[in-house]
Amino acid sequence: MNNLRITVLAENTAGKLGILAEHGLAFLIETGGEKILFDTGQGFVLKHNLEKLGLSLADVKTVVLSHGHYDHTGGLHTALAMMEHPKVYAHPAVIESKFVCYRQMESRSVAMPEADRNALLQQADWVRTEAPVELPGGLRLTGPVPRTTDFENTGGPFFCNVAGTEPDTLPDDQAAFVESENGTTVILGCAHSGVINTLQYIRSLTENRPIHTVIGGMHLHSASANRMNKTIKALRKLKIRCIFPCHCTGFDAAAQLWREFPGKVRPCPAGTVITLNERN
Repeated sequence: MNNLRITVLAENTAGKLGILAEHGLAFLIETGGEKILFDTGQGFVLKHNLEKLGLSLADVKTVVLSHGHYDHTGGLHTALAMMEHPKVYAHPAVIESKFVCYRQMESRSVAMPEADRNALLQQADWVRTEAPVELPGGLRLTGPVPRTTDFENTGGPFFCNVAGTEPDTLPDDQAAFVESENGTTVILGCAHSGVINTLQYIRSLTENRPIHTVIGGMHLHSASANRMNKTIKALRKLKIRCIFPCHCTGFDAAAQLWREFPGKVRPCPAGTVITLNERN
C-alpha cells in the first residue's frame, strides 16, 4: 500500500457544511489505484453527499457489502446505477430475510430493501464471499468471522423470521483490511461478529501483524459494562494507534474509548476524509 484514502459518504452524523447524515454507513476506499465502495448507507444521502464532495462512482468497479442490513445496503440500487459492470462482494446470506424484534414490540424488517436486492441480482456480478478474498488494489475481505471470545454477545434482537423465533447469527458479517509496512488498517461495517473477534481474526490472516488503524461501526451501543471493559482491555493489548468509531458504536461507547485511549480516538462523521500512507 502506498496511500489509503477513505471518504465517509454516509454516517449517523455530518461534519461539513452541506453534508447530510442518516443512520447508516458508506465509505469510498481508494487504495492501490482502485476505488471501492464499502457499504451504501440507507440510500437517502449517498448521491447528495457524493455531489457535495465532488466525487463520482462512475469509475468505481467494486462494491463491498459488510452485511445485509438496510442501513448498509439501501443505497445499492442508486450506486449500481452510477457504475458500469460492477462486481459486488457479499456473503450469500446478504439477501436473506432479517428482522429486529425487541421485547414487547412488534418485529420489523431490517433486510436489504427489495429494489437493492433486485439490483444486486440483475445489475451486478455478485461474488459470494464465503472465505477470505483479496480485491484489486490490495483490499482484503475476511469473509465470515469466527466467534471466539467469551465476552462478545453477538446475538441481540436479530431474527430470520417475523415471529422472532429463529435467531439470525449474521453469518454475512465481514470486514475489510489493508496491510502496510506500519500495520494493518481495518474497515468495519457493524462488527456484528464482535470487534475483538474481527481484529483477532484479521491478525491471524496477516501473520499477526500489528493493527494500525480501525475505522467503522463496532456495535457497542448496547454493550454491558463487562463487555466494554473486556473490549477495552483487548484493544489495549493490540496497541492500535488510531481508532475512528462511528455508526453503531454508540455515543457512550465512543466516549469511553476516547477517555481510555487519549489522542488515539477520532470522530469520522459523513464528509470526513482519512488519509494514511507508509509514513503514518
